[in-house]
Amino acid sequence: MSGTPVRTSGRPLHGEPILERAFRLLGAFAEAGESLPLHALATRAGLPKSTTSRIANQLMGVGALERLDNGDFVVGLQLLEIASLAPRGHGLRAAALPFMEDLHRVTHQHILLAVRDGHEAVLVERLSARDAAAVKYRVGGRLPLTETGIGVALLAHAPEQVRDEALASATNAGHLRRLMAAIRREGVCAMTGPNPLRTGPTTMSTVAAPILNRRGDSLGALSLVAPDEGRTQVAARVALRTASLAISRTAGL
Repeated sequence: MSGTPVRTSGRPLHGEPILERAFRLLGAFAEAGESLPLHALATRAGLPKSTTSRIANQLMGVGALERLDNGDFVVGLQLLEIASLAPRGHGLRAAALPFMEDLHRVTHQHILLAVRDGHEAVLVERLSARDAAAVKYRVGGRLPLTETGIGVALLAHAPEQVRDEALASATNAGHLRRLMAAIRREGVCAMTGPNPLRTGPTTMSTVAAPILNRRGDSLGALSLVAPDEGRTQVAARVALRTASLAISRTAGL
């Protein structure tokens, strides 16, 4: 999911700036390569069709949206060009990618890289083997901090206020506190839980490690997601911890 709230009234908030409405249109796209007709774009953004059409045409004018031959809208390449300049995303990705590729070649599973944005994690990169079990989250998608291994790794080094607010709304606050303490102590954690997808293994395992700068502040987090196999977790913990430290040194921050 894109994380963008959907309004059901069909009318924008009173006095809502056009920039916010434009971002609601862009946030309506939830899947990579997705195309949306005007009515679907308006419904997801919670805007009237006339408003959606006007703003979409303006976004097309600056390259943020493009239109297919059948009239559907898609995200424009201009957004990719701008997003590639984001230091918290692509800057970290450039430092992490060689180590992620090593982990991917060895494990033949999913290797994820994410950064924290408020109370959510944003997936910056994902390397996936062709025969690996399907996972729920896509590059650019948002993950809950309290329900995913990579999210907990980010939460462990988030500001105290963010941690307190996340724990206040969590149903497993005690377990999360223990996991975060382990991350701060050992630099890595492991979680096992039900697969959120109906297909594939019923239980999935995640091993995650934070990526810190020289001051100990969080730059992002790295994780390995695979079918639950307890015998592989020890090796995965060592590998993820080693990779996260190497990425921290490579990032040089």
